[in-house]
Amino acid sequence: MSAVVKQNNKSSEWTSDPRREAEGRGHGLSASRNIGIIAHIDAGKTTTTERILFYSGRVYKMGEVHDGAATMDWMIQEQERGITITSAATTCFWSDCQINIIDTPGHVDFTVEVERSLRVLDGAVGIFCAVGGVQPQSETVWRQAKKYNVPCLAFINKMDRKGADFHAVIQQMKEQLVAPVAALQIPWGAEDDFKGVIDLIRMRALAFKEDTLGSDVEGMPIPEELAVEAEKFRATLIEQVAEVDEELLESYMENTDVSEDALVSGLRRATISGKIVPVLCGSSLKNKGVQPLLDAIVSYLPSPLDVPAVSGINPKTEETVIREPSDFEPLSGLVFKMTNDQYVGKLAFIRIYSGTLKKGQNIFNPRTRKRERIGRILKLHANHREDVDVLYAGEIGGLAGLKMFTTGDTICAENEAVILENIVFPEPVISMAIEPKTQADRVSLETALTCMAEEDPTFHISTHPETGQKIIHGMGELHLEIIKDRILREFKVKANAGKPMVAYRETVTKTGRGGYVFDREIAGRNHFASIQLEVSAAAQNSGNKVVFDVAAGVIPKEFHAAVQEGIQDALLTGVLGSYAIVDAEVKIIGGDAHSVDSSEMAFRSAAVMAVREAVNNSHPALLEPIMLLEIITPEEHLGDVIGDLNGRRGRIREMRSTADAKLVEADVPLAEVFGYATALRSLTKGRASYTMEPQCFEIVPESMQTSILNR
Repeated sequence: MSAVVKQNNKSSEWTSDPRREAEGRGHGLSASRNIGIIAHIDAGKTTTTERILFYSGRVYKMGEVHDGAATMDWMIQEQERGITITSAATTCFWSDCQINIIDTPGHVDFTVEVERSLRVLDGAVGIFCAVGGVQPQSETVWRQAKKYNVPCLAFINKMDRKGADFHAVIQQMKEQLVAPVAALQIPWGAEDDFKGVIDLIRMRALAFKEDTLGSDVEGMPIPEELAVEAEKFRATLIEQVAEVDEELLESYMENTDVSEDALVSGLRRATISGKIVPVLCGSSLKNKGVQPLLDAIVSYLPSPLDVPAVSGINPKTEETVIREPSDFEPLSGLVFKMTNDQYVGKLAFIRIYSGTLKKGQNIFNPRTRKRERIGRILKLHANHREDVDVLYAGEIGGLAGLKMFTTGDTICAENEAVILENIVFPEPVISMAIEPKTQADRVSLETALTCMAEEDPTFHISTHPETGQKIIHGMGELHLEIIKDRILREFKVKANAGKPMVAYRETVTKTGRGGYVFDREIAGRNHFASIQLEVSAAAQNSGNKVVFDVAAGVIPKEFHAAVQEGIQDALLTGVLGSYAIVDAEVKIIGGDAHSVDSSEMAFRSAAVMAVREAVNNSHPALLEPIMLLEIITPEEHLGDVIGDLNGRRGRIREMRSTADAKLVEADVPLAEVFGYATALRSLTKGRASYTMEPQCFEIVPESMQTSILNR
């Protein structure tokens, strides 16, 4: 096990650089919060963020998503569709605390934006619809938060809507998310009668004045009809926290009605450790409940000092290096997003974990082993930029003009190099051909595609080996539609795009052997290599594996790398339809080399041909992506929806009732759901909705495999 090394900790006290105060940049690390707003599509993330910015004084007019005027939804495509496509960063202040916020998308096609945002955040606010409850993408983003050990608050939104049920959502969070939820509030009324919230910490009712857009919050005694319920929920809250926090347990043993300060402190410790998820409620659209949410963010979510110090690898010694969150530590930061800004050019979003980053400073990229000079440092507010001279530990900002950095790269000082953990992104499941309308547009199209591939790690570009066409790959129909729209409008490139195609894969179902002897004269020199290998099926989702199972010297060690490269080349193209082969184990079981004539080129070529023969002998099969569909439909259309799913080779997982509709979960091949939105609208007269996310790859039925390969 590698040693843990702590480098250059120049200060034992966690105080921030005095320059922070001189610049009016907050009150140190303890008064900073880096949070993300995460949720299922249409749960109210952007509307909630808009209220947070308004009440904190960051903006002076609230924009609405449905009007295309929300501050954080600044892209034309977001304003037109009323959805968030790209994560946007901003900063506001509340209770002398600097809150850096990233508003993330809810649509599964843009889940990469959530993934890379949560990687650099210290806390998150999960928004849940009081009617829809825990929905598919709610589960996805919650899993992503747990993956990075991000402490969470939950905000049950839309309490004013018909069918809103606070307690039902709490129960769903316990059952479906296995979340240790603890209600800090209960609603005061519901649906059209939603008046405000009951604060269980301070035991008072909070009403939000409509004539001031909810800016004025009035505290008052709890209404008599809710007094007993409030006492019951407060007692439950205290017991929940006491069970997981020893300090509060001691106070609880002395007096069951613990003090407000003791309860808040215990809740903070329990939330940061992930043992409690505090739950609040409100209606962001009706301007109710957002200020208490801001108070909870400050009170319960961690500062950079409250989360474990970031660790990385020293590229020279490969030892683990710990970087404490301090302005006086060596510089370390992570580039978590790249974008192309029309005003500043290439823009890198960065989280500083330790040290300070100054304008004009040289930074080092341990991946490329090159240094680069910082030109402009920016603080971000959606698509607005503010130049600053320095970023401090714990802050999120932007760097303009970086040429040698990409998503997931570490920035550090060259003499104190460290490589932070990278971000792993899912593979695309859908593709589409695209080509320029004229020869003059060819270069512009190449530039546009390259720019977007730099921005989005789930967007891939390839060239079809037979036709030479450009193929773009993404996470779903909407993803590719947005890409195409940006090419035409943002980059002003005239291009033709084909229909979306499924990104199939290939695999093997049995063990097969193959071999090849490469013995040719090329350019006046003889080249020789002989390889025998065996291909077998590996565990699902385990990836490909290459094993040298031959006696030492049969294939000299200097040719092992060439053999591996040849095997990887063969696995990339497959044998059925030129799709990549996955979940296969290739074992080299024999071979031969010539003392003079053997070469890397010969072994690489022999490996390619041997793999092709072995795969052909291993009963290759086509794999197709399977999507999880969740459909919400009125009960009278349930039969039509299920009949349609059966016709699309769908498998029903579960059906359950919601407040006023039926919810259907089904596994359906991606090839069968192109244009499903239109079909579903037609079946249900526009009353049903659905969400979809990739699940796994499965073998295509043999009858369909032939028709797919003969297209």
